[in-house]
Amino acid sequence: MTVSKLPVHLAPLQGYTEAAYRNAHQIAFGGITTYYTPFVRLEKGNFRNKDVRDILPTNNRVEHLVPQLLANDLSKAESILALFIEHNYREVDINLGCPFPMIAKRHNGSGILPYPEEVKALLSIIEKHPDIDFTVKMRLGWEHPDECLALAEILNTLPLKHIAMHPRLGKQQYKGEVDLDGFAAFAEQCKHQLIYNGDIETIEDIERIQRQFPTLSGIMTGRGLLTNPALALEYTQGEKLSEEDYLKRLRELHKLVFEQYEKQIEGGDAQLLNKLKTFWEYLHPTIGNKNWKRINKSSSLDKYWQGVNQIDISSY
Repeated sequence: MTVSKLPVHLAPLQGYTEAAYRNAHQIAFGGITTYYTPFVRLEKGNFRNKDVRDILPTNNRVEHLVPQLLANDLSKAESILALFIEHNYREVDINLGCPFPMIAKRHNGSGILPYPEEVKALLSIIEKHPDIDFTVKMRLGWEHPDECLALAEILNTLPLKHIAMHPRLGKQQYKGEVDLDGFAAFAEQCKHQLIYNGDIETIEDIERIQRQFPTLSGIMTGRGLLTNPALALEYTQGEKLSEEDYLKRLRELHKLVFEQYEKQIEGGDAQLLNKLKTFWEYLHPTIGNKNWKRINKSSSLDKYWQGVNQIDISSY
């Protein structure tokens, strides 16, 4: 029996999956159905300039982009939503999953999950805006995996397009194993379309999760795709790229990202160099330690490019 391919969504990662990367990835690799912006939040009552720049339609060229908001109350969420609507977005993702302690301790992201009444108040924004398609990205809980079960009744009453679930606790951040039993328990109670997110690094990972949870409506990957930008494409087409094709696409991806940051970053070569080095962080296993060190230790753009031009991917 032929199993149909699931849509693949790119999970947002602060500092990595910005507009420059998203635009370049769609051109060089593709295979992604939906890209999401890293979360937009209010900081001392204002938006961060980089967050606004990242969602501007003039800076985004992917076919399907969904902005994500992070807030701990309705008032803040309304302010962020107004920014999205101003820029003609009609689909919005709500972050209930961010695990970073500085965010979570203020009841943002996964830090709000132990508080059903706060979640209910925040998500009341969904019924106030029936013209917007809302989705939610969440975790099993902050402290306990049954926190999501206590929220299922609230979530099930809302007109959500889907829920993306990362089956870890917020306090775990990205450590330890994913809790597939916890995911299964939530899936049994969830009446919405459900997307699986968490430790998706290979085609085999996707296929294994798809077999275990055959009613899934999609797969979401973040770190896995940054490590292997071809992951979604390879899954979609059903075969791995040749080493030659992969390297060609990887160089194109980097070239496009470089060109975008070169136009965008105004702080000189040192700031540009620091930003470019983040591009290779998750690619460390792919390009090998020797290549990665050469790039990471470069002290000028000339040395950086020397390192980039020497890359091979014999381990791919």
